[in-house]
Amino acid sequence: MKIIFAREAIEDLVAIGEYIAASNPKRAADVIANLEEKSFDLANTPFAFERVPHNSMREIRRRRSGRYLIFYEIGQDRIEILHILHGTQDYERILFPEK
Repeated sequence: MKIIFAREAIEDLVAIGEYIAASNPKRAADVIANLEEKSFDLANTPFAFERVPHNSMREIRRRRSGRYLIFYEIGQDRIEILHILHGTQDYERILFPEK
């Protein structure tokens, strides 16, 4: 399966990298590389990780990588990485904003 990153996921990675790099540039590069590796690895086992419980019709799944959560949706021929968020963030508000 092909892995694609939504604009929001790319923005999340940039923000994570910048935040960590402010105090430890080497650690920032390692964290980003690990998050990217875990994201691309989803192509091998897309259904291995739990669905995010919510009453939405969307079937969003999440994979933990250290303190971060990788949120994604599985399509017919691709996996879209939607967001990459720190585990303490209110992911429900971000993934399922009220209208």
